[in-house]
Amino acid sequence: MKQTSRKGFTLVEIMIVVVIIGLLAAMAVPAFNKVREEARRKAIINNLRQVASAGQQYILENGVTSAKYKELKGVYFNEIDPVAGESYNKLTVKEAGGTLNVRTKGGMKVEYTY
Repeated sequence: MKQTSRKGFTLVEIMIVVVIIGLLAAMAVPAFNKVREEARRKAIINNLRQVASAGQQYILENGVTSAKYKELKGVYFNEIDPVAGESYNKLTVKEAGGTLNVRTKGGMKVEYTY
């Protein structure tokens, strides 16, 4: 009688591997999303810092008390590309300082105090 060897994986072993991969993915995706949101927030804060700095420079050069984003765009910096669907068009930089706020399309609110 001849014995044939059966090499390979059983269905149960393959299912266990698939479950383990699924668990690892379930843990990795939320961590990845958190890192991505934090990176977006930092990029937006950097954009707001750039607008505030340009606004302060505009105020000093022109002797005014405030500067709107539309007055700064194209002179002190190029158009700022949105990172998360936010809009900078309504921002105003004031002489005495203040806070610049934007909201992303996802509902995240980002503030920068200058």
